[in-house]
This record gives sequence, structure tokens and C-alpha cells, in this order.
Amino acid sequence: MNDLVAKAAIDRRIAEIITPVVEDMGFEVVRVRLMTGKESILQVMAQKPDGTIEVDECGKISTAISAVMDVEDPILDAYTLEVSSPGIDRPLTRMKDFDQWEGFEAKIETEELIDGRRRFKGILAGVEGDEILITIAEGTIGLKFEWLSDAKLVLTDELIRDVLRGRKDAGQIDETQFDQIETIIDGQED
Repeated sequence: MNDLVAKAAIDRRIAEIITPVVEDMGFEVVRVRLMTGKESILQVMAQKPDGTIEVDECGKISTAISAVMDVEDPILDAYTLEVSSPGIDRPLTRMKDFDQWEGFEAKIETEELIDGRRRFKGILAGVEGDEILITIAEGTIGLKFEWLSDAKLVLTDELIRDVLRGRKDAGQIDETQFDQIETIIDGQED
């Protein structure tokens, strides 16, 4: 497995179908999940290479994915398509995600037990070869990417500030909005 974008066989098949369409539009597929139950939902997370995406862009991606899915028809039952951003506490699905979010807190799960545990929570310390590095209470350890079953950022005030600062720097929110949000975050810390 070279990424965690699509884990199940049907997810991988869907990713094969939709990824070229999404990439041709200038976006990256972050995650694909077909969730079944009472109602089936096809969840697709996408973003621009800079990590952003707007609501109207999700709508355009949804329209394009719907068209190709109607032709390929890999899902037998009726389903609802949801296209969204990965969010602030985003899943980490590719090696580059662990490098990009170095210094932030993450939760990582492995397929098999590693030194008696499957769950690791700590600060991302980048990548080295085919391993992701994470600093936990015992120190910095390396986990082979292929061992991972799930990984995501932990929602912290620091993460929120960094994401919002990036949006401010990109001109997506203005200084006043940023200051107001900072004041709210600071007020919650007391």
C-alpha cells in the first residue's frame, strides 16, 4: 500500500476512476471511502496542492465525479456522493502529509501490534525513507508507512492558529477576522 487514500478494494477501484478527473481539474484526492449501512455514502476529500478548497470547488468536483461514476458504475447500490475538504484535523493519507504537518500532534494506528501497541499519539517529526517519525513519551520512533492503518491530525489551538494564519497570508481571511478568531481561541485557554 503506497498511501491511505483508499484502503478497501472498492475504495481503491473508485480512486482509480476519479483521481485522473480530479487531478485534471487541478486538485488532489486526499481520501476516498464508501461507507455502507442503512444508506451508502461515497465520501471524497479533495484539496488544491496548497491544501485549500472552496465550497463551490467541491460542487464542481462533485459534478465531474458524478459524470464519470455514471459511466463506470462501480457501485451496485444507490449512494450519496459527498465531496469535502479534509478539514483542519485532517486525515494523513500520503507520505508527504507527514512531512508537511511536521511539528503538529497526530494520532496514528498500525495494522499490527508494534511493541505491544497499535495506537500512537504524539508530535510528527517528519519522514525518513519509508518511515514516518513521531515523538511520543518514550522518544522519537519510526513507523514504516506500510504498517499504518489510520492517521490524522489532532485538533489543537496551535493547529487552528497555523491553518488560519495560512488562510490570512493567502488573502482568504482578513486581518480583522484573524484577530477575532485569535481572541476567541485565547479566551478558551483561560
